[in-house]
Amino acid sequence: MCGAAGFVKAYDGNLSVRTKKNYILSTASKTNKLKIKPIDLVKCDLKGKKQAGKRNLSTELKLHLYIYNKRKDVNAVIHTHPLYITTFASAGKKLPANILPEIYLMFREIPLAKYASPSTDEVPESIEPYVMDFNAVILSNHGLVVYGRTLEETYYMTEKLEQYAQICFNAKMLGGLKQLTKAQLKTLDDIKSTNYKSYFKKQ
Repeated sequence: MCGAAGFVKAYDGNLSVRTKKNYILSTASKTNKLKIKPIDLVKCDLKGKKQAGKRNLSTELKLHLYIYNKRKDVNAVIHTHPLYITTFASAGKKLPANILPEIYLMFREIPLAKYASPSTDEVPESIEPYVMDFNAVILSNHGLVVYGRTLEETYYMTEKLEQYAQICFNAKMLGGLKQLTKAQLKTLDDIKSTNYKSYFKKQ
């Protein structure tokens, strides 16, 4: 779906899931996300040792493994380069979470990690300040990583954030973003603490 939605092009990005036996299934290196086949999946352990699959592990799997090792509640990771989110990432602009109430309720904040060279240990290190408290991080000059309980949930978060980034971009073109007031945010905090059931909430 990430390929069909335009969140990745050609070999960009990667997806992974944690199995019940705590192994990681992920898209192999140089996989076209529009044409994923069973042969394009590889299996490894949480240390990155390949267990099965005919193709090579992605060089960016370090980011996925870091998240799985830190977050026992996470069973899926999606790394993409969505057009509008990556536009914000390339401009070094943080995407505010206080424009639409549903985004604030779901995420509260959308961190912008410092730049890290792809395929290096710098990438997982860049999200270290955020990995425990947030389920989505924008990677400076790179793209987006989102993680959740299921692959479906994680895809929906990716989809929602890209739509939100487009809305924010368009609003800027119309003269600027109208942020929710402190009083309005306080009301949303009260709603979330009492009766808001987000399917993105950690369990």
